[in-house]
Amino acid sequence: MNIEQAQKDMSYAYFGGATGVLVSGLVWCIAGTVALTMTHLASMFTLFIGGMFIHPLAMLLSKLLNRPGNHDARNPLGKLALESTVILFVGLFIAFFVAKHQIEWFYPIMLLSIGVRYLIFNTLYGAKVYWLLGVILMISGVLCILLDANFAVGAFIGGITEVLVSLIIFTQSKELALETT
Repeated sequence: MNIEQAQKDMSYAYFGGATGVLVSGLVWCIAGTVALTMTHLASMFTLFIGGMFIHPLAMLLSKLLNRPGNHDARNPLGKLALESTVILFVGLFIAFFVAKHQIEWFYPIMLLSIGVRYLIFNTLYGAKVYWLLGVILMISGVLCILLDANFAVGAFIGGITEVLVSLIIFTQSKELALETT
């Protein structure tokens, strides 16, 4: 399987990654809502616990949208998707540690971490929109820190950005599926 075949397999299986981006965006928005209605700690754990359900829910949503929801077992990009998850764990560790000293930086650090991971998704799916998504999230994280944004702002920026970009990815993935049929 060459890189283009592997990307097409990943893209078709997961609707170009749109299902994961959408679910992730909703998790971020829920965490932001928890930040406004409960405690900062509850919000941070909402993002952490909700984050564990992103992939399974994205697989389910892909299946509901008549896509396989899993890639070919021989697809070498499957390993890259799993390996890039390490970025999230490092980001979470840093964000939780820094939050002990500067609580408002939790979501900006997560925006930076998630943004870095999305840059890799261009290779996974062959879609440059992930570079755009990654850069927007990273710039947003930096601006939240520099502008001393309220704790919940970063969560909503991440969530709204991901939901909007997921719509672009859904559209691109539908067009790609039409081209290949």
